[in-house]
Amino acid sequence: MTTHHLDDAAARAAVTEAVRRVVPDAVMPADDVPLRRDLELDSLDFLAFVEHLARITGVPIAEADYPALATMSSCVAFLGARHEP
Repeated sequence: MTTHHLDDAAARAAVTEAVRRVVPDAVMPADDVPLRRDLELDSLDFLAFVEHLARITGVPIAEADYPALATMSSCVAFLGARHEP
Protein backbone atom coordinates (compact mmCIF):
# COMPACT_ATOMS: atom_id res chain seq x y z
CA MET A 1 0.00 0.00 0.00
CA THR A 2 1.27 3.45 -0.87
CA THR A 3 1.13 6.02 1.90
CA HIS A 4 1.85 9.72 2.16
CA HIS A 5 3.65 11.67 4.83
CA LEU A 6 1.17 12.46 7.57
CA ASP A 7 2.30 15.55 9.47
CA ASP A 8 0.70 16.72 12.70
CA ALA A 9 -1.78 19.01 10.93
CA ALA A 10 -2.91 16.24 8.59
CA ALA A 11 -3.19 13.79 11.49
CA ARG A 12 -5.30 16.28 13.49
CA ALA A 13 -7.54 16.86 10.49
CA ALA A 14 -7.98 13.10 10.02
CA VAL A 15 -8.87 12.56 13.70
CA THR A 16 -11.34 15.44 13.59
CA GLU A 17 -12.94 14.09 10.40
CA ALA A 18 -13.21 10.59 11.86
CA VAL A 19 -14.79 11.92 15.06
CA ARG A 20 -17.28 14.04 13.10
CA ARG A 21 -18.37 11.02 11.07
CA VAL A 22 -19.45 9.45 14.37
CA VAL A 23 -20.54 12.61 16.23
CA PRO A 24 -21.36 15.18 13.52
CA ASP A 25 -21.70 18.16 15.87
CA ALA A 26 -18.69 17.28 18.03
CA VAL A 27 -16.58 20.02 19.55
CA MET A 28 -13.09 18.59 19.68
CA PRO A 29 -11.70 18.38 23.21
CA ALA A 30 -8.32 19.76 24.25
CA ASP A 31 -5.28 17.73 23.18
CA ASP A 32 -4.89 15.68 26.36
CA VAL A 33 -8.56 15.12 27.24
CA PRO A 34 -9.76 11.54 26.74
CA LEU A 35 -11.81 11.45 23.53
CA ARG A 36 -14.13 8.63 24.58
CA ARG A 37 -15.05 10.31 27.86
CA ASP A 38 -15.39 13.85 26.53
CA LEU A 39 -17.35 12.88 23.42
CA GLU A 40 -19.34 10.21 25.29
CA LEU A 41 -18.35 7.49 22.81
CA ASP A 42 -19.57 4.02 23.68
CA SER A 43 -17.73 0.93 22.44
CA LEU A 44 -19.52 0.85 19.09
CA ASP A 45 -18.96 4.57 18.53
CA PHE A 46 -15.27 4.16 19.31
CA LEU A 47 -15.02 1.23 16.89
CA ALA A 48 -16.68 3.33 14.18
CA PHE A 49 -14.20 6.14 14.91
CA VAL A 50 -11.27 3.72 14.57
CA GLU A 51 -12.62 2.32 11.29
CA HIS A 52 -13.10 5.82 9.84
CA LEU A 53 -9.64 6.87 10.99
CA ALA A 54 -8.05 3.83 9.35
CA ARG A 55 -9.91 4.49 6.09
CA ILE A 56 -9.11 8.20 6.05
CA THR A 57 -5.40 7.77 6.78
CA GLY A 58 -4.63 4.39 5.24
CA VAL A 59 -3.01 3.40 8.55
CA PRO A 60 -3.97 -0.08 9.76
CA ILE A 61 -5.22 0.04 13.35
CA ALA A 62 -5.35 -3.17 15.38
CA GLU A 63 -7.27 -3.65 18.59
CA ALA A 64 -3.96 -3.64 20.47
CA ASP A 65 -3.46 -0.06 19.19
CA TYR A 66 -6.69 1.29 20.74
CA PRO A 67 -4.98 2.61 23.93
CA ALA A 68 -2.82 4.82 21.68
CA LEU A 69 -5.99 6.53 20.45
CA ALA A 70 -7.06 7.92 23.81
CA THR A 71 -6.54 11.65 23.18
CA MET A 72 -5.95 13.95 20.22
CA SER A 73 -2.25 14.14 21.17
CA SER A 74 -1.87 10.38 21.38
CA CYS A 75 -3.75 9.90 18.09
CA VAL A 76 -1.45 12.37 16.33
CA ALA A 77 1.64 10.65 17.77
CA PHE A 78 0.32 7.21 16.80
CA LEU A 79 -0.52 8.25 13.25
CA GLY A 80 2.80 10.03 12.79
CA ALA A 81 4.74 6.99 13.96
CA ARG A 82 2.73 4.55 11.85
CA HIS A 83 2.49 6.48 8.60
CA GLU A 84 5.37 5.94 6.22
CA PRO A 85 7.01 9.16 4.98
